Amino acid sequence: MKKIKNCLVFLLLASLCLGLSGCHGSQDSSAFAVPETFDTGREYEITFWAKNDTNRSQTAVYEKAIESFQALYPNIHVNMRLYTDYGRIYNDVVTNIATNTTPNVCITYPDHIATYLTGSNVIAPLDELFTDAKYGLGGSEVRFDGPTLAEMVPQFLEECKIGGQSVAIPYMRSTEAMYINKTFVEKLGYTVPDVLTWDFVWEVSDAAALKGEDGNYLLNGQKTMIPFIYKSTDNMMIQMLKQKNAPYSTDAGEILIFNDITKDLLYTVRDHAQAGAFSTFKISSYPGNFLNAGQCVFAVDSTAGATWMGPHAPNMDIAADQVVDFEIVVRPIPQFDPEHPVMISQGPSVCVFNKEDPQEVLASWLFAQYLLTNDVQVGYALTEGYVPVTLKAQQTAEYQDYLSRKGEDNEKYYAVKLDAAELLMANTANTFVTPVFNGSASLRDAAGQLIEEVAKTVRKKKTVDDAYIQTLYGQINSLYHLDEIGNQAGGAGSGKTQLGELPGTAVALLAALAAAWVLIAAYWLRQTVKQRRARQKKENNG
Repeated sequence: MKKIKNCLVFLLLASLCLGLSGCHGSQDSSAFAVPETFDTGREYEITFWAKNDTNRSQTAVYEKAIESFQALYPNIHVNMRLYTDYGRIYNDVVTNIATNTTPNVCITYPDHIATYLTGSNVIAPLDELFTDAKYGLGGSEVRFDGPTLAEMVPQFLEECKIGGQSVAIPYMRSTEAMYINKTFVEKLGYTVPDVLTWDFVWEVSDAAALKGEDGNYLLNGQKTMIPFIYKSTDNMMIQMLKQKNAPYSTDAGEILIFNDITKDLLYTVRDHAQAGAFSTFKISSYPGNFLNAGQCVFAVDSTAGATWMGPHAPNMDIAADQVVDFEIVVRPIPQFDPEHPVMISQGPSVCVFNKEDPQEVLASWLFAQYLLTNDVQVGYALTEGYVPVTLKAQQTAEYQDYLSRKGEDNEKYYAVKLDAAELLMANTANTFVTPVFNGSASLRDAAGQLIEEVAKTVRKKKTVDDAYIQTLYGQINSLYHLDEIGNQAGGAGSGKTQLGELPGTAVALLAALAAAWVLIAAYWLRQTVKQRRARQKKENNG
Protein backbone atom coordinates (compact mmCIF):
# COMPACT_ATOMS: atom_id res chain seq x y z
CA MET A 1 0.00 0.00 0.00
CA LYS A 2 2.83 2.35 0.83
CA LYS A 3 4.26 1.79 -2.64
CA ILE A 4 0.93 2.66 -4.22
CA LYS A 5 0.68 5.82 -2.15
CA ASN A 6 4.21 6.87 -3.10
CA CYS A 7 3.50 6.18 -6.76
CA LEU A 8 0.29 8.18 -6.58
CA VAL A 9 2.03 11.13 -4.94
CA PHE A 10 4.77 11.00 -7.57
CA LEU A 11 2.28 11.01 -10.43
CA LEU A 12 0.30 13.87 -8.94
CA LEU A 13 3.48 15.91 -8.50
CA ALA A 14 4.50 15.07 -12.06
CA SER A 15 1.09 16.16 -13.27
CA LEU A 16 1.47 19.44 -11.40
CA CYS A 17 4.89 20.07 -12.93
CA LEU A 18 3.62 19.22 -16.37
CA GLY A 19 0.65 21.46 -15.74
CA LEU A 20 2.98 24.36 -15.08
CA SER A 21 5.02 23.67 -18.20
CA GLY A 22 1.84 23.06 -20.16
CA CYS A 23 0.55 26.49 -19.16
CA HIS A 24 3.89 27.97 -20.17
CA GLY A 25 3.44 26.33 -23.57
CA SER A 26 -0.11 27.52 -23.99
CA GLN A 27 -1.06 30.26 -26.44
CA ASP A 28 -3.47 31.80 -23.92
CA SER A 29 -2.71 35.48 -23.42
CA SER A 30 -2.77 34.83 -19.65
CA ALA A 31 0.62 33.13 -20.10
CA PHE A 32 2.20 36.57 -19.68
CA ALA A 33 1.01 39.34 -17.40
CA VAL A 34 2.55 42.81 -17.50
CA PRO A 35 4.37 43.53 -14.21
CA GLU A 36 2.98 46.37 -12.10
CA THR A 37 6.34 48.12 -12.22
CA PHE A 38 9.61 47.68 -14.09
CA ASP A 39 12.46 46.80 -11.76
CA THR A 40 15.15 49.34 -12.70
CA GLY A 41 17.43 48.13 -9.93
CA ARG A 42 18.30 44.99 -11.88
CA GLU A 43 20.61 44.44 -14.85
CA TYR A 44 19.19 42.81 -17.99
CA GLU A 45 21.00 41.21 -20.93
CA ILE A 46 18.75 40.89 -23.95
CA THR A 47 19.59 39.59 -27.40
CA PHE A 48 18.34 41.15 -30.62
CA TRP A 49 18.49 39.23 -33.89
CA ALA A 50 18.23 41.51 -36.90
CA LYS A 51 18.62 41.23 -40.65
CA ASN A 52 20.31 43.39 -43.23
CA ASP A 53 21.73 42.84 -46.71
CA THR A 54 25.27 43.94 -45.87
CA ASN A 55 23.80 47.44 -45.94
CA ARG A 56 26.02 49.47 -43.66
CA SER A 57 23.49 52.29 -43.37
CA GLN A 58 20.90 49.87 -42.00
CA THR A 59 23.38 48.48 -39.49
CA ALA A 60 24.15 52.04 -38.41
CA VAL A 61 20.44 52.63 -37.72
CA TYR A 62 20.35 49.56 -35.47
CA GLU A 63 23.55 50.55 -33.67
CA LYS A 64 22.31 54.08 -33.06
CA ALA A 65 18.98 52.74 -31.79
CA ILE A 66 20.72 50.44 -29.31
CA GLU A 67 23.04 53.20 -28.11
CA SER A 68 20.18 55.68 -27.63
CA PHE A 69 17.98 53.11 -25.91
CA GLN A 70 20.72 52.07 -23.49
CA ALA A 71 21.28 55.73 -22.61
CA LEU A 72 17.65 55.85 -21.49
CA TYR A 73 17.76 52.42 -19.84
CA PRO A 74 21.35 51.89 -18.66
CA ASN A 75 20.35 48.68 -16.86
CA ILE A 76 19.23 47.02 -20.14
CA HIS A 77 22.12 45.78 -22.27
CA VAL A 78 21.23 44.87 -25.87
CA ASN A 79 23.41 42.42 -27.79
CA MET A 80 22.74 42.45 -31.54
CA ARG A 81 23.34 39.56 -33.92
CA LEU A 82 23.04 40.31 -37.64
CA TYR A 83 21.85 37.83 -40.29
CA THR A 84 21.97 38.10 -44.07
CA ASP A 85 18.50 36.62 -44.64
CA TYR A 86 15.30 35.86 -42.77
CA GLY A 87 15.55 32.15 -43.47
CA ARG A 88 18.62 31.86 -41.28
CA ILE A 89 16.91 33.70 -38.45
CA TYR A 90 13.95 31.34 -38.77
CA ASN A 91 16.13 28.22 -38.74
CA ASP A 92 18.10 29.38 -35.71
CA VAL A 93 14.96 30.30 -33.76
CA VAL A 94 13.41 26.89 -34.45
CA THR A 95 16.63 25.20 -33.37
CA ASN A 96 16.88 27.28 -30.20
CA ILE A 97 13.28 26.70 -29.17
CA ALA A 98 14.21 23.14 -28.27
CA THR A 99 16.97 24.33 -25.92
CA ASN A 100 15.12 27.36 -24.48
CA THR A 101 17.79 29.67 -25.88
CA THR A 102 15.71 31.83 -28.17
CA PRO A 103 16.63 35.52 -28.48
CA ASN A 104 14.63 38.14 -26.64
CA VAL A 105 13.68 40.14 -29.70
CA CYS A 106 14.00 39.35 -33.39
CA ILE A 107 12.96 40.64 -36.76
CA THR A 108 10.91 38.06 -38.60
CA TYR A 109 7.73 37.38 -40.60
CA PRO A 110 4.26 36.25 -39.41
CA ASP A 111 4.54 33.03 -41.45
CA HIS A 112 7.58 32.14 -39.36
CA ILE A 113 5.92 33.17 -36.10
CA ALA A 114 3.06 30.78 -36.89
CA THR A 115 5.58 27.94 -36.76
CA TYR A 116 7.13 29.22 -33.51
CA LEU A 117 3.66 29.13 -31.96
CA THR A 118 3.16 25.41 -32.59
CA GLY A 119 5.52 24.45 -29.80
CA SER A 120 5.83 25.86 -26.30
CA ASN A 121 4.76 29.42 -25.71
CA VAL A 122 7.93 31.10 -26.93
CA ILE A 123 6.21 34.22 -28.24
CA ALA A 124 4.93 36.83 -25.80
CA PRO A 125 1.37 37.98 -26.61
CA LEU A 126 1.37 41.73 -27.10
CA ASP A 127 -2.24 42.91 -26.84
CA GLU A 128 -1.99 43.55 -23.11
CA LEU A 129 1.37 45.26 -23.60
CA PHE A 130 -0.02 47.50 -26.35
CA THR A 131 -2.63 48.98 -24.03
CA ASP A 132 -0.85 48.95 -20.68
CA ALA A 133 -1.18 52.44 -19.16
CA LYS A 134 2.38 52.50 -17.85
CA TYR A 135 4.48 50.52 -20.35
CA GLY A 136 2.27 50.19 -23.40
CA LEU A 137 2.41 52.20 -26.60
CA GLY A 138 2.72 55.79 -25.43
CA GLY A 139 2.66 54.63 -21.79
CA SER A 140 3.23 57.04 -18.91
CA GLU A 141 6.36 55.25 -17.64
CA VAL A 142 8.05 54.85 -21.04
CA ARG A 143 11.16 57.00 -21.22
CA PHE A 144 10.95 57.86 -24.92
CA ASP A 145 8.48 59.48 -27.29
CA GLY A 146 7.04 56.42 -28.97
CA PRO A 147 3.80 56.15 -30.91
CA THR A 148 0.45 55.57 -29.28
CA LEU A 149 -1.76 52.77 -30.51
CA ALA A 150 -3.77 55.31 -32.54
CA GLU A 151 -0.56 56.47 -34.24
CA MET A 152 0.18 53.03 -35.72
CA VAL A 153 -0.91 52.37 -39.32
CA PRO A 154 -3.92 50.13 -38.54
CA GLN A 155 -3.53 47.90 -41.61
CA PHE A 156 0.08 47.12 -40.70
CA LEU A 157 -0.82 46.44 -37.08
CA GLU A 158 -3.61 44.08 -38.15
CA GLU A 159 -1.12 42.08 -40.22
CA CYS A 160 0.66 41.04 -37.02
CA LYS A 161 -2.27 39.09 -35.60
CA ILE A 162 -2.60 35.32 -35.63
CA GLY A 163 -5.84 33.80 -34.42
CA GLY A 164 -7.02 37.24 -33.34
CA GLN A 165 -4.01 37.72 -31.06
CA SER A 166 -1.20 40.23 -31.64
CA VAL A 167 2.08 38.32 -31.76
CA ALA A 168 4.36 40.97 -33.29
CA ILE A 169 4.68 44.65 -34.09
CA PRO A 170 5.30 45.82 -37.65
CA TYR A 171 8.77 47.23 -38.24
CA MET A 172 8.90 48.31 -41.89
CA ARG A 173 6.54 47.78 -44.80
CA SER A 174 6.88 47.42 -48.54
CA THR A 175 4.88 46.09 -51.44
CA GLU A 176 5.80 45.05 -54.96
CA ALA A 177 6.22 47.52 -57.80
CA MET A 178 6.60 47.36 -61.55
CA TYR A 179 9.82 49.06 -62.67
CA ILE A 180 9.42 50.00 -66.33
CA ASN A 181 11.78 50.99 -69.13
CA LYS A 182 9.48 53.73 -70.43
CA THR A 183 11.83 54.41 -73.33
CA PHE A 184 11.34 50.86 -74.64
CA VAL A 185 7.56 50.93 -74.13
CA GLU A 186 7.24 54.09 -76.19
CA LYS A 187 9.64 52.79 -78.84
CA LEU A 188 7.22 49.89 -79.31
CA GLY A 189 4.41 52.38 -79.87
CA TYR A 190 2.70 52.17 -76.47
CA THR A 191 2.03 54.63 -73.64
CA VAL A 192 2.59 53.64 -70.01
CA PRO A 193 -0.76 53.91 -68.16
CA ASP A 194 -1.10 54.92 -64.51
CA VAL A 195 -2.26 51.40 -63.65
CA LEU A 196 -1.10 48.56 -65.87
CA THR A 197 -3.27 45.59 -66.75
CA TRP A 198 -1.95 42.09 -67.21
CA ASP A 199 -3.14 42.15 -70.82
CA PHE A 200 -1.12 45.30 -71.47
CA VAL A 201 2.05 43.87 -69.95
CA TRP A 202 1.74 40.59 -71.85
CA GLU A 203 1.05 42.37 -75.15
CA VAL A 204 4.03 44.71 -74.85
CA SER A 205 6.25 41.87 -73.63
CA ASP A 206 5.37 39.70 -76.62
CA ALA A 207 6.17 42.61 -78.96
CA ALA A 208 9.52 43.13 -77.22
CA ALA A 209 10.42 39.47 -77.76
CA LEU A 210 10.57 39.74 -81.57
CA LYS A 211 13.92 39.14 -83.26
CA GLY A 212 15.43 40.33 -86.51
CA GLU A 213 16.96 38.20 -89.24
CA ASP A 214 20.39 38.56 -87.61
CA GLY A 215 19.08 36.87 -84.45
CA ASN A 216 19.26 40.04 -82.39
CA TYR A 217 16.21 41.49 -80.71
CA LEU A 218 14.63 44.30 -82.68
CA LEU A 219 13.99 46.39 -79.57
CA ASN A 220 17.51 46.64 -78.18
CA GLY A 221 19.71 45.22 -80.95
CA GLN A 222 21.27 42.79 -78.46
CA LYS A 223 21.46 39.02 -78.26
CA THR A 224 19.71 39.13 -74.88
CA MET A 225 16.22 40.38 -74.07
CA ILE A 226 13.81 39.13 -71.42
CA PRO A 227 10.87 41.54 -71.66
CA PHE A 228 9.18 40.63 -68.37
CA ILE A 229 10.98 39.28 -65.30
CA TYR A 230 9.29 38.63 -61.95
CA LYS A 231 11.50 38.30 -58.90
CA SER A 232 9.08 36.70 -56.41
CA THR A 233 6.84 34.23 -58.22
CA ASP A 234 5.09 33.27 -54.98
CA ASN A 235 3.85 36.85 -54.74
CA MET A 236 2.99 36.77 -58.44
CA MET A 237 0.68 33.78 -58.09
CA ILE A 238 -0.80 34.93 -54.77
CA GLN A 239 -1.63 38.39 -56.09
CA MET A 240 -3.09 37.12 -59.35
CA LEU A 241 -5.39 34.79 -57.41
CA LYS A 242 -6.38 37.57 -55.02
CA GLN A 243 -7.13 39.94 -57.89
CA LYS A 244 -9.42 37.30 -59.39
CA ASN A 245 -10.99 36.60 -56.00
CA ALA A 246 -9.91 33.00 -56.51
CA PRO A 247 -9.30 30.35 -53.80
CA TYR A 248 -5.87 30.16 -52.16
CA SER A 249 -6.37 29.01 -48.57
CA THR A 250 -8.67 29.55 -45.62
CA ASP A 251 -7.65 31.25 -42.39
CA ALA A 252 -7.79 27.82 -40.75
CA GLY A 253 -5.17 26.45 -43.13
CA GLU A 254 -7.28 24.58 -45.66
CA ILE A 255 -5.33 24.42 -48.95
CA LEU A 256 -7.37 25.60 -51.94
CA ILE A 257 -4.74 26.65 -54.48
CA PHE A 258 -5.10 23.63 -56.80
CA ASN A 259 -8.07 24.91 -58.78
CA ASP A 260 -9.06 25.75 -62.36
CA ILE A 261 -8.26 29.46 -62.06
CA THR A 262 -4.74 28.58 -61.00
CA LYS A 263 -4.54 26.30 -64.05
CA ASP A 264 -5.65 29.11 -66.37
CA LEU A 265 -3.01 31.44 -64.88
CA LEU A 266 -0.35 28.79 -65.44
CA TYR A 267 -1.44 28.46 -69.06
CA THR A 268 -0.95 32.21 -69.45
CA VAL A 269 2.57 31.86 -68.04
CA ARG A 270 3.14 28.98 -70.45
CA ASP A 271 2.05 30.95 -73.51
CA HIS A 272 4.23 33.98 -72.86
CA ALA A 273 7.21 31.95 -71.69
CA GLN A 274 6.99 30.07 -75.02
CA ALA A 275 7.06 33.42 -76.82
CA GLY A 276 10.26 34.31 -74.94
CA ALA A 277 8.46 37.17 -73.20
CA PHE A 278 8.63 36.01 -69.58
CA SER A 279 11.09 34.62 -67.07
CA THR A 280 11.80 34.60 -63.34
CA PHE A 281 14.56 35.51 -60.94
CA LYS A 282 15.25 31.87 -60.12
CA ILE A 283 15.61 30.97 -63.80
CA SER A 284 17.38 34.02 -65.22
CA SER A 285 18.76 36.09 -62.29
CA TYR A 286 18.00 39.41 -60.69
CA PRO A 287 15.56 41.46 -62.81
CA GLY A 288 17.26 44.79 -62.00
CA ASN A 289 20.44 43.65 -63.72
CA PHE A 290 18.59 42.98 -66.99
CA LEU A 291 16.59 46.19 -66.65
CA ASN A 292 19.69 48.33 -66.14
CA ALA A 293 21.48 46.65 -69.05
CA GLY A 294 18.65 47.44 -71.46
CA GLN A 295 17.64 43.78 -71.64
CA CYS A 296 14.25 44.00 -69.92
CA VAL A 297 11.11 46.13 -70.25
CA PHE A 298 9.15 45.19 -67.10
CA ALA A 299 10.84 44.18 -63.83
CA VAL A 300 8.78 43.38 -60.74
CA ASP A 301 10.51 43.58 -57.38
CA SER A 302 9.85 44.87 -53.88
CA THR A 303 9.56 48.59 -53.32
CA ALA A 304 12.37 48.00 -50.81
CA GLY A 305 14.58 47.08 -53.79
CA ALA A 306 14.10 50.40 -55.57
CA THR A 307 17.68 51.51 -55.02
CA TRP A 308 18.78 48.76 -57.43
CA MET A 309 16.51 49.84 -60.26
CA GLY A 310 17.35 52.25 -63.08
CA PRO A 311 20.44 53.47 -64.95
CA HIS A 312 21.34 55.86 -62.11
CA ALA A 313 20.57 53.53 -59.20
CA PRO A 314 22.91 53.93 -56.21
CA ASN A 315 23.15 50.13 -55.89
CA MET A 316 24.01 47.95 -58.87
CA ASP A 317 25.49 44.52 -59.55
CA ILE A 318 26.61 45.07 -63.15
CA ALA A 319 29.62 46.94 -64.50
CA ALA A 320 29.19 50.58 -65.48
CA ASP A 321 29.93 49.84 -69.14
CA GLN A 322 26.96 47.44 -69.25
CA VAL A 323 24.44 50.07 -68.11
CA VAL A 324 22.15 51.51 -70.78
CA ASP A 325 20.57 54.92 -70.25
CA PHE A 326 16.76 55.03 -70.33
CA GLU A 327 13.80 56.68 -68.62
CA ILE A 328 12.44 54.59 -65.76
CA VAL A 329 8.99 54.88 -64.19
CA VAL A 330 7.40 53.06 -61.26
CA ARG A 331 3.87 51.69 -61.27
CA PRO A 332 1.78 49.28 -59.17
CA ILE A 333 1.93 45.63 -60.18
CA PRO A 334 -0.34 44.65 -63.12
CA GLN A 335 -4.05 44.32 -62.36
CA PHE A 336 -6.98 42.39 -63.77
CA ASP A 337 -9.30 45.19 -62.64
CA PRO A 338 -7.42 48.52 -62.73
CA GLU A 339 -10.38 50.30 -61.10
CA HIS A 340 -9.90 48.19 -57.97
CA PRO A 341 -6.15 47.58 -57.57
CA VAL A 342 -4.95 44.84 -55.22
CA MET A 343 -1.37 44.31 -54.08
CA ILE A 344 0.40 42.44 -51.33
CA SER A 345 1.73 44.02 -48.15
CA GLN A 346 5.03 42.66 -46.94
CA GLY A 347 7.97 43.58 -44.78
CA PRO A 348 9.61 42.61 -41.51
CA SER A 349 7.94 42.58 -38.11
CA VAL A 350 9.35 42.31 -34.60
CA CYS A 351 8.39 39.63 -32.10
CA VAL A 352 9.19 39.44 -28.38
CA PHE A 353 10.03 36.04 -26.95
CA ASN A 354 8.47 34.82 -23.76
CA LYS A 355 10.76 34.03 -20.83
CA GLU A 356 10.21 32.72 -17.31
CA ASP A 357 11.05 36.15 -15.89
CA PRO A 358 8.29 38.71 -16.69
CA GLN A 359 10.73 41.54 -15.95
CA GLU A 360 13.03 40.28 -18.72
CA VAL A 361 10.08 40.18 -21.12
CA LEU A 362 9.15 43.73 -20.16
CA ALA A 363 12.73 44.90 -20.77
CA SER A 364 12.60 43.21 -24.18
CA TRP A 365 9.27 44.85 -24.98
CA LEU A 366 10.63 48.28 -24.12
CA PHE A 367 13.44 47.81 -26.62
CA ALA A 368 11.10 46.42 -29.29
CA GLN A 369 8.83 49.42 -28.72
CA TYR A 370 11.81 51.75 -29.13
CA LEU A 371 12.18 50.50 -32.71
CA LEU A 372 8.91 52.32 -33.43
CA THR A 373 10.26 55.75 -32.48
CA ASN A 374 10.58 58.38 -35.19
CA ASP A 375 14.39 58.32 -35.24
CA VAL A 376 14.48 54.59 -35.97
CA GLN A 377 11.50 54.51 -38.32
CA VAL A 378 12.55 57.47 -40.44
CA GLY A 379 16.23 56.55 -40.28
CA TYR A 380 15.63 53.04 -41.61
CA ALA A 381 13.13 54.21 -44.24
CA LEU A 382 15.77 56.51 -45.70
CA THR A 383 18.04 53.56 -46.47
CA GLU A 384 15.70 51.78 -48.93
CA GLY A 385 12.18 52.00 -50.33
CA TYR A 386 10.55 50.95 -47.07
CA VAL A 387 7.71 52.94 -45.49
CA PRO A 388 7.51 53.70 -41.74
CA VAL A 389 4.80 51.70 -39.98
CA THR A 390 3.62 54.57 -37.79
CA LEU A 391 1.52 57.55 -38.83
CA LYS A 392 3.59 59.49 -36.31
CA ALA A 393 6.80 58.91 -38.31
CA GLN A 394 5.17 59.32 -41.72
CA GLN A 395 3.83 62.74 -40.71
CA THR A 396 7.06 64.11 -39.23
CA ALA A 397 8.58 67.19 -40.82
CA GLU A 398 11.76 65.21 -41.47
CA TYR A 399 10.04 62.47 -43.47
CA GLN A 400 7.82 64.89 -45.37
CA ASP A 401 10.88 66.97 -46.26
CA TYR A 402 12.61 63.80 -47.43
CA LEU A 403 9.75 62.97 -49.78
CA SER A 404 9.59 66.52 -51.12
CA ARG A 405 13.24 66.46 -52.22
CA LYS A 406 12.79 63.63 -54.68
CA GLY A 407 15.52 63.54 -57.32
CA GLU A 408 17.89 66.01 -55.69
CA ASP A 409 20.54 63.32 -55.91
CA ASN A 410 20.83 59.65 -56.76
CA GLU A 411 21.72 58.57 -53.24
CA LYS A 412 19.55 59.78 -50.35
CA TYR A 413 16.87 61.30 -52.58
CA TYR A 414 16.94 58.81 -55.44
CA ALA A 415 13.71 59.46 -57.32
CA VAL A 416 12.85 55.81 -57.99
CA LYS A 417 13.16 54.98 -54.28
CA LEU A 418 10.87 57.82 -53.26
CA ASP A 419 8.39 56.95 -56.03
CA ALA A 420 8.25 53.40 -54.65
CA ALA A 421 7.63 54.62 -51.09
CA GLU A 422 4.87 56.96 -52.23
CA LEU A 423 3.30 54.15 -54.24
CA LEU A 424 2.79 52.10 -51.07
CA MET A 425 1.51 55.00 -49.00
CA ALA A 426 -1.00 55.84 -51.73
CA ASN A 427 -2.18 52.22 -51.88
CA THR A 428 -2.08 51.12 -48.23
CA ALA A 429 -5.85 50.63 -48.30
CA ASN A 430 -5.46 48.38 -51.37
CA THR A 431 -2.99 45.99 -49.77
CA PHE A 432 -3.65 42.55 -48.32
CA VAL A 433 -1.82 39.74 -46.56
CA THR A 434 -2.29 35.99 -46.92
CA PRO A 435 -3.70 33.84 -44.10
CA VAL A 436 -1.06 32.86 -41.55
CA PHE A 437 -1.00 29.38 -40.03
CA ASN A 438 1.45 26.59 -39.33
CA GLY A 439 2.47 25.66 -42.88
CA SER A 440 1.50 28.92 -44.59
CA ALA A 441 5.15 29.53 -45.49
CA SER A 442 5.20 26.19 -47.32
CA LEU A 443 2.04 27.09 -49.22
CA ARG A 444 3.62 30.40 -50.24
CA ASP A 445 6.67 28.56 -51.59
CA ALA A 446 4.42 26.12 -53.42
CA ALA A 447 2.52 28.96 -55.11
CA GLY A 448 5.72 30.29 -56.62
CA GLN A 449 7.02 26.86 -57.52
CA LEU A 450 4.00 26.25 -59.74
CA ILE A 451 5.05 29.17 -61.95
CA GLU A 452 8.72 28.22 -61.81
CA GLU A 453 8.04 24.66 -62.94
CA VAL A 454 5.84 25.72 -65.85
CA ALA A 455 8.40 28.28 -67.03
CA LYS A 456 11.24 25.73 -66.78
CA THR A 457 9.22 23.07 -68.60
CA VAL A 458 8.55 25.47 -71.49
CA ARG A 459 12.27 26.29 -71.73
CA LYS A 460 12.91 22.57 -72.09
CA LYS A 461 10.37 22.58 -74.96
CA LYS A 462 8.12 20.10 -73.19
CA THR A 463 4.34 20.07 -73.26
CA VAL A 464 2.25 21.87 -70.65
CA ASP A 465 -1.34 20.63 -70.86
CA ASP A 466 -4.11 19.44 -68.56
CA ALA A 467 -2.33 16.16 -67.83
CA TYR A 468 0.88 18.02 -67.03
CA ILE A 469 -0.92 20.44 -64.69
CA GLN A 470 -2.60 17.62 -62.77
CA THR A 471 0.72 15.84 -62.38
CA LEU A 472 2.35 19.12 -61.31
CA TYR A 473 -0.35 19.69 -58.69
CA GLY A 474 0.37 16.27 -57.21
CA GLN A 475 4.13 16.83 -57.21
CA ILE A 476 3.92 20.24 -55.56
CA ASN A 477 1.40 18.96 -53.03
CA SER A 478 3.77 16.16 -52.09
CA LEU A 479 6.95 18.25 -52.19
CA TYR A 480 5.61 20.83 -49.74
CA HIS A 481 3.50 18.37 -47.68
CA LEU A 482 0.41 20.47 -48.31
CA ASP A 483 -1.91 17.51 -47.77
CA GLU A 484 -0.55 17.24 -44.21
CA ILE A 485 -1.24 20.94 -43.63
CA GLY A 486 -4.77 20.51 -44.91
CA ASN A 487 -5.37 17.47 -42.71
CA GLN A 488 -4.12 19.35 -39.66
CA ALA A 489 -6.42 22.24 -40.50
CA GLY A 490 -9.39 19.90 -40.64
CA GLY A 491 -11.23 22.17 -43.03
CA ALA A 492 -12.56 25.66 -42.59
CA GLY A 493 -15.29 24.64 -40.21
CA SER A 494 -13.36 22.23 -38.04
CA GLY A 495 -12.92 24.69 -35.20
CA LYS A 496 -9.27 23.73 -34.75
CA THR A 497 -6.83 26.48 -34.00
CA GLN A 498 -4.62 27.72 -36.79
CA LEU A 499 -1.71 27.81 -34.37
CA GLY A 500 -0.99 24.10 -34.86
CA GLU A 501 -1.33 20.87 -32.92
CA LEU A 502 -1.23 20.63 -29.16
CA PRO A 503 2.30 21.06 -27.75
CA GLY A 504 4.04 17.91 -26.54
CA THR A 505 3.87 19.17 -22.96
CA ALA A 506 0.11 19.46 -23.21
CA VAL A 507 -0.20 15.93 -24.57
CA ALA A 508 2.04 14.63 -21.79
CA LEU A 509 0.02 16.57 -19.23
CA LEU A 510 -3.25 15.03 -20.38
CA ALA A 511 -1.74 11.55 -20.39
CA ALA A 512 -0.29 11.99 -16.89
CA LEU A 513 -3.54 13.37 -15.54
CA ALA A 514 -5.45 10.44 -17.03
CA ALA A 515 -3.01 7.98 -15.46
CA ALA A 516 -3.26 9.76 -12.12
CA TRP A 517 -7.04 9.60 -12.10
CA VAL A 518 -6.96 5.91 -13.02
CA LEU A 519 -4.66 5.24 -10.06
CA ILE A 520 -6.85 7.36 -7.79
CA ALA A 521 -9.89 5.36 -8.81
CA ALA A 522 -8.02 2.07 -8.37
CA TYR A 523 -6.72 3.16 -4.96
CA TRP A 524 -10.20 4.23 -3.84
CA LEU A 525 -11.73 0.97 -5.07
CA ARG A 526 -9.09 -1.11 -3.30
CA GLN A 527 -9.53 0.81 -0.04
CA THR A 528 -13.31 0.44 -0.25
CA VAL A 529 -13.06 -3.32 -0.81
CA LYS A 530 -10.54 -3.67 2.01
CA GLN A 531 -12.70 -1.74 4.45
CA ARG A 532 -15.79 -3.78 3.49
CA ARG A 533 -13.91 -7.05 4.07
CA ALA A 534 -12.69 -5.78 7.44
CA ARG A 535 -16.24 -4.95 8.50
CA GLN A 536 -17.49 -8.37 7.35
CA LYS A 537 -14.70 -10.12 9.23
CA LYS A 538 -15.46 -8.14 12.35
CA GLU A 539 -19.16 -8.98 12.08
CA ASN A 540 -18.40 -12.68 11.58
CA ASN A 541 -16.09 -12.74 14.61
CA GLY A 542 -18.67 -10.90 16.70
